[in-house]
Amino acid sequence: MSEAADRLEAFLHRVPYVRFLGMRAELAGDEMTATLPFSEHLVGNVMLPALHGGVLGAFLEMTALAQLAVAQKTTRAPKTIDLTIDYLRPGRAVTTYARADLRKVGRRIANIHVEAWQEARASPVASLRGHFLLATED
Repeated sequence: MSEAADRLEAFLHRVPYVRFLGMRAELAGDEMTATLPFSEHLVGNVMLPALHGGVLGAFLEMTALAQLAVAQKTTRAPKTIDLTIDYLRPGRAVTTYARADLRKVGRRIANIHVEAWQEARASPVASLRGHFLLATED
């Protein structure tokens, strides 16, 4: 297993909310794809049924943090500065996928864009733009 894959696995096991969501992630080269398998406890609107907006938002944020864990060689987690989430369509009761794009990673701040989709990547269900304060090793 590579060093980046080890950092990803450590992040996924360290964060309790990742385990609650049932989120998984896999690396293909330097590209990470996060997966949120559907589960009944993630439903917010039982009439559709649709995923809870907070679940989608948390999944996007956890995807961003997981991508940072892969990219950074520190065990300390970055802190969220701000997030903007766009809900583009209802997240149906199926598996959801996400990928993060590290737009700019500086010495202290990272700017990240994440998109989540279900059956077609060209039709995202939600996206996130966020800034994260990077941890420094003291």
